[in-house]
Amino acid sequence: MNLLGLDYGKVKIGLAFADGELAEPLKVIYRPDLLEQIAEVCRELKIEKLIMGISEGQSAVKTKEFAITLIDAVGLPIEYQDETLTSQEAVAKMKEVGKRVKDEDAISAALILQGYLDGQSNNITI
Repeated sequence: MNLLGLDYGKVKIGLAFADGELAEPLKVIYRPDLLEQIAEVCRELKIEKLIMGISEGQSAVKTKEFAITLIDAVGLPIEYQDETLTSQEAVAKMKEVGKRVKDEDAISAALILQGYLDGQSNNITI
């Protein structure tokens, strides 16, 4: 199954892809046309389900609001995956391997998607 992982942010969204057991960072997309860009990626990669990182509090509310508009735009199911500390983990991993911190949102999306693939937490489908 082709999956697209998303690390949602106010200005940009990190994307990751998996067609098996390993998630790969894909790219970072920016406003204003996020929905169109995600829809295009979904078409190109024949995505069957979206996995969106979610945290707590007001951030979770904003993520869910965006997810509802995204479902309308792409017509695919979305499952939420806990994204707690994925951005910090992404930056730490990049520094660990000596890479310049760039596109950490795509790496965060890959960590979110890998967590889903590994079945480390309960997922919620909307």
